[in-house]
Formats: sequence, C-alpha cells, structure tokens
Amino acid sequence: MPTLDSSFTGVLCPIVTPLADGEVDEEALTSLTEFILDGGVDGLFPCGTTGEFASLAPEQRSQVISTVVEASGDAPVIAGAAGTSVPETLARIEEAEAAGADAAAIVGPYFHTANDREGTQRFFEAVADESALPLFLYNIPMYVGDAIDAETVGALAEHDSIRGMKDTSGDLSYFLSVDRQTHEEFVLMQGFDTLLVPALRMGSNGGVHALGNVIPEVFAELLDTADDERGAELQSEAIAPLFELCVEYGFAPATKTALVHRDVIPSEEVKPPLVELDEDAKAEIGEAVDRALEI
Repeated sequence: MPTLDSSFTGVLCPIVTPLADGEVDEEALTSLTEFILDGGVDGLFPCGTTGEFASLAPEQRSQVISTVVEASGDAPVIAGAAGTSVPETLARIEEAEAAGADAAAIVGPYFHTANDREGTQRFFEAVADESALPLFLYNIPMYVGDAIDAETVGALAEHDSIRGMKDTSGDLSYFLSVDRQTHEEFVLMQGFDTLLVPALRMGSNGGVHALGNVIPEVFAELLDTADDERGAELQSEAIAPLFELCVEYGFAPATKTALVHRDVIPSEEVKPPLVELDEDAKAEIGEAVDRALEI
C-alpha cells in the first residue's frame, strides 16, 4: 500500500464504470484503468459521481473497486463510499477495504441534510471513529444539498482518520478558505476541472478530475506547466470546452461518449436514470476531444 499523504497528490481520476447489458464490463474497466495511468494520471477514484456509484448494486461497487485495484499496480486508489447514514457509510467503507482500496471518500448525508453545522461534523466524526480506511471528505453540494463549512473541515482535519478533501463546489473562494483552515499535511484536491490551474497556483495538492478519463495526457502536461502560459492554455483551450459539455450533457454520459470516440471503451451505456446522448451531442463531444488533443 502506498504512503497515503505523499501518494494522493497530483491528478486522480474518478473513473467511469463501463457497462455491458447493465453489468460491469471488467475487461473494459481494466483497459480503461491502464489507459488512464499510461497517460500520466497519478491515481484512481472508482465509485465516484462520474462512476455512477448511486446506480450500482452493492456487488457491482465491490466488483468495480477490486477490478480497478488489480489493474492499478502501485497507483493509489480512493474508493467512493457515500451513504446517507453512519452505518451505511461504514458498510461501504468496509466493502472498499475488502476490495483493496487504499482510502475511502465520504459525503455528508444527502436527502436529510444537517439542520446545524455541528450535525455535519458529528456525522463525519462518527464515521471516522470507526472507519476501516483513511478518509477523504468529498464536498459536492450540488448533489448532497449542503456544503461542508470551511470551519468544519478545519476541525475534522484534526481527526487522525481524515486525511484530505476533494472539493467539487466550483467555488475557489471556499477552496482557499478551506486551505487556510486546515493544517499543512491535509491533502486538498480541486474537483472542478476548470479550476485546476488557479488551485495549483494557490497551493492545492492536485485534483480529482472526470476528464482525466478522456485526456489523461493533457492533465499530466498541465501539472508540469501549471505555473506558466502553457498550463493556462491547456486549461482554457483543451479542458474547459470539454468540461462545459460535461456540465451540459452529464458527466458519465459525456465522458463515456468521449471515451468511445477515442476507442478506449466499447460502449456509451449508462445506468438509469441516465441515458445515452443523441448523435448531435456525440459529434460535438468528439470534435472537442479532437481539438483538446491538438492543443
């Protein structure tokens, strides 16, 4: 197992879940994992939002994590373990541990969000006290319904089991506030693809980005050039147009369409309630992929 705090930096990829007739396509998932890592991405995040975790059966989540772990070699793996209750979250963490993950990512309770900031903190602490794996907080208020207050993150960062956070709020001011509230060893990862360069320039440890599935080589180059004009060019010209299409069409459908365009996976199939994209959207995404690779 890698040394956690030093390994979970750079760019990690919230890997999609390739499907065939509703089942996990293990062969395609293995090939995709190898493609992402060969492209220069540093680690994997199976069963995240882009991986359609909420639509997978428990056995499929375990299947996805174990397949990614087996194909990832020495690369670190953070497994999504989101749940709406403490027992459910702990059960998903145990699934992730059994499948070989190095850490787990957890969100605040969705549907019943906290009625007070202290409730959010108590939830995370109750999970962290019993967790079988080191934990990363996952701030994604557009889906959870509530953000993790920056002061709460600062308090949670003192817990031995909580090692970092992925922030997918899209709010750079919030991100910088969390950075100020947390200690130096706390791993803070940007989750909004179009904010990676400013986050890196302001001291982020890296990012967790859906488009790392599609253009991993671009993210690898961006990490090396974030402080100069080339990094800004890659951010604005290669990543941003594709990211905007992901926002418009949905991250799992758009990312799978882009991967089929690159001949990395064989099918754009998604789980309900998601649907595959129409031909016009597929063409638009394919053109954006081609442009991104030419920048």
